[in-house]
Amino acid sequence: MTTQTSHSLRARLLWFVLLAIFLVAVLQAITVYRGALQQADAMFDDHLQQVARAMRSGVPLGLPLESAEAATDFDLYVQIWGQDGTQIFRSTDSALPPRAVLGFSDVQANGNRYRVYTLQTPLQTVQIAQDLSARSTRARSLAAKALLPFALLTLLLMLAVWWVINRSLAPIARARSQLANRAADDFSPLANDDLPDEVRPLVDELNLLFDRVRRAFDTQKNFVADAAHELRSPLTALKLQAQTIARKGELSATHEADLARLNQGIDRAIRLVEQLLVLAREEGASHAPPFETLDLLELVRQTVADLLPQARLKQLDLGLDNHQSAWVLGQPEALRVVLRNLLENAIKYTPALGQIDISVEVVEGQAVLTVEDSGPGIAEEAQLRVFDRFFRANDALTETGSGLGLAIVKTIADRHGAGFSLDRSERLGGLRVQMRMATAPALDSAA
Repeated sequence: MTTQTSHSLRARLLWFVLLAIFLVAVLQAITVYRGALQQADAMFDDHLQQVARAMRSGVPLGLPLESAEAATDFDLYVQIWGQDGTQIFRSTDSALPPRAVLGFSDVQANGNRYRVYTLQTPLQTVQIAQDLSARSTRARSLAAKALLPFALLTLLLMLAVWWVINRSLAPIARARSQLANRAADDFSPLANDDLPDEVRPLVDELNLLFDRVRRAFDTQKNFVADAAHELRSPLTALKLQAQTIARKGELSATHEADLARLNQGIDRAIRLVEQLLVLAREEGASHAPPFETLDLLELVRQTVADLLPQARLKQLDLGLDNHQSAWVLGQPEALRVVLRNLLENAIKYTPALGQIDISVEVVEGQAVLTVEDSGPGIAEEAQLRVFDRFFRANDALTETGSGLGLAIVKTIADRHGAGFSLDRSERLGGLRVQMRMATAPALDSAA
């Protein structure tokens, strides 16, 4: 089995574009830095020339120049010789050699390197020098300051690119969110108004696929409904014929047993057809009646009253335990189907002389319906599959169903936003089924 590595288009775009910007910014920064160093060197050389020219007019013998003293504030060293070669000025701590080369030169003295500019006039020779290490430190500082605006602009450019890519891919994220949040039976087309041209054809094809799948589902549901409807009439006729044979009498014990089994099979087939019709109707939710405010407790009472005769045949103790009014928004007939299926399952699988308790409560803004019985329960490994179609968790028992009851319950519950949980009843020892659904908002606000 091959392993597919997933990747994000947004992440790839951001990675490659930001990496390209970063690499270009680094190359540009190196160029800017070197250019700033060269400009700083040229500026310092120009400064040396300006100081030297400022001193060429002459200096009183034995007296330091004010401009020379000022020059020492800039880490400059000054030496001035007269026309006869006599040194008439020398900066403090100056370690320059006595001879000078006209123009610019680099001089090594006492372990230090100096940048020297020498200017000769008819009256004197002026030599201005600067320590190259201090000069380089100042040049690097100026170059670093020149890089600061460039670094800020690069960061702003990266943020702008990040914003533009996120903004451009936002319609794709919205389409993904629409797909992730839609119901399993929602085949409505996705909006493609603001999608990029590269993605719009994919969404268009996806909408066409939704339309084909919707038509296939409708065909399947219509076939199931039509087939179930057509089967109901011959099964009813077959049931009537079996009853006619039973009324004629003069049957041996073997034939009577065979006829009884035939009646059971016909009853089960009729029940299966009825549930198929109910399932087809509930899955066609587009034609379902609107929701209305109703009392869940009242629906439970009506359903219990309808099923009391079945419970009495097995001498079951069926009744309400804890109960309070719980107003919800729902479809009355659909919720009756849910309640009837839950209670019929409890009656079917609870042994004779057993107990079935129903409670209706309001807990933290939710209506909670609980059905507990003293039957065998459902194995933990089978609880995840009991809502699947045609799955029967109690085939070993004599009472078997079609496996559609809880599938119908799940379909209706999903439409009502209700949740189910199954576990073992600690009080009765059998199955405990709990349904939770939101209470009616209007009644919540009124309270």
